Amino acid sequence: MKTEVSSIPKLISANKITVRLGERTVLDGVDLSVAPGEIVTLIGPNGSGKTTFLRAVLGLIRPDQGAVSRRPGLTIGYVPQTVEIDRTLPLTLRRFVMLGGGSNAQLEAAAEEVGIGHLLDRSFHDLSGGEAKRGVLARALLREPDLLVMDEPTANVDVAGQAEFYDLIRRIRDRRGCGVLLVSHDLHLVMAATDHVVCLNTHVCCSGRPDSVTRNPAYLALFGHRVAETHGLYTHDHDHSHDISGKSKDGGTEHHHG
Repeated sequence: MKTEVSSIPKLISANKITVRLGERTVLDGVDLSVAPGEIVTLIGPNGSGKTTFLRAVLGLIRPDQGAVSRRPGLTIGYVPQTVEIDRTLPLTLRRFVMLGGGSNAQLEAAAEEVGIGHLLDRSFHDLSGGEAKRGVLARALLREPDLLVMDEPTANVDVAGQAEFYDLIRRIRDRRGCGVLLVSHDLHLVMAATDHVVCLNTHVCCSGRPDSVTRNPAYLALFGHRVAETHGLYTHDHDHSHDISGKSKDGGTEHHHG
């Protein structure tokens, strides 16, 4: 059951975040907060400041103006867009996940939670894009995070695998009660998997529940009416299931989503 977030103290609150790179303003007075049990998604065109904002939230950069407040003792699990590992390095998925710390029992529990328990002794380099991304997520979960921060979590994952991955994020939120802050370009998928959408283009163009954002003139100006109509309220039909690569396991029938 989704947690009611309106009256719960925030995990993080960003207030009037402004970041400048030389003469260019990358972020201009951005406000955003995430409560326990809430999935907040940042959307926007390339170069709109989404990843820069995540770096400010993580404390990797200092804003020129504004501040980010974090709940005392907050634990953050981070899933980056890409993980580059030298292919000459012999590294199993088990060893990769254990880089996040924790016990072997915690590792196996996290691996089962994200659906890769049977892959732990496989070489990390032999994994598909979806399998590798689940490994990165399992490593983040070993921290028992209060907040999951994810930058383009379905990059290099096929469409069917993307839908399943967003469902997985939602199940993790439901099970653990953690907050989730993610950046995504998957407009046709993410709207059904998020509680609050923030549309960013240097400043906050609009924000709110997905159904209200997709009708907002600022959203329509950025993405167009056609995108809003076809992508805004995607839902994923669960009359079948996917294997770890995202392929349907219902006897070979191909399902089309959207």
